[in-house]
Amino acid sequence: MNKHIYDKTDKGREEIATRKHHVPAKLRSLLLMIDGHRSIDVLMKSFGTMGLSVENVEELLALGMIVLVDAGEPDPGPDTITAHKSGMSAQARQLARRKAAADRAHGADSVLGPDSMLGPDSMLGMDDNGPASIIGSPAPAAAPAAPAAPRMSDAERHMAVQEFYTQTIKSTLGLRGMMLQLKVEKCGNLADFRALRDTYVEAVLKAKGREMALSLSSRLDQLLGG
Repeated sequence: MNKHIYDKTDKGREEIATRKHHVPAKLRSLLLMIDGHRSIDVLMKSFGTMGLSVENVEELLALGMIVLVDAGEPDPGPDTITAHKSGMSAQARQLARRKAAADRAHGADSVLGPDSMLGPDSMLGMDDNGPASIIGSPAPAAAPAAPAAPRMSDAERHMAVQEFYTQTIKSTLGLRGMMLQLKVEKCGNLADFRALRDTYVEAVLKAKGREMALSLSSRLDQLLGG
């Protein structure tokens, strides 16, 4: 499952916009991060410190909030890329990927012809030195470099930080955090969120003690980035 890529369903997008389905805060944070681009492996590396796990992904799947759009198959064809960029729904993109895979398989059969069903010896010729491949021995391919894990865009980071502030202020400060929450809602960019960090940590320290303040400040710093 870790290589799987999921996207929000219409129900999931409705939950983000309206909170209609009352998804728990922890699952809602994960739902915010699922975008149809990043694999579960990448998401867990980025947000595992928030207590999220693959089991939470399965919960969202069971609730109908997300849908599998890519099972980790390599090299998507042009039809798949076009479908993703055109704004199709998650279900439509999945169908496009399947069609592209079927088209590639059909194209391979057409090039190879019926002889492709024969054993490996059918691809070998004979010369004075013994068997030799008709098509020659390909040079060993260089091992591909490991792709760098995609980073969050500023918009995604903004949403994640705002959600973190909102949920943790509610859970740690309650009504006492109302003024702090108003300041969060006035933040227009990441610089504003960073400027609010010390005020937030001080409020948590007074309300819940040093251990909670250290834990939440560490998670916040990871979300805020550089």
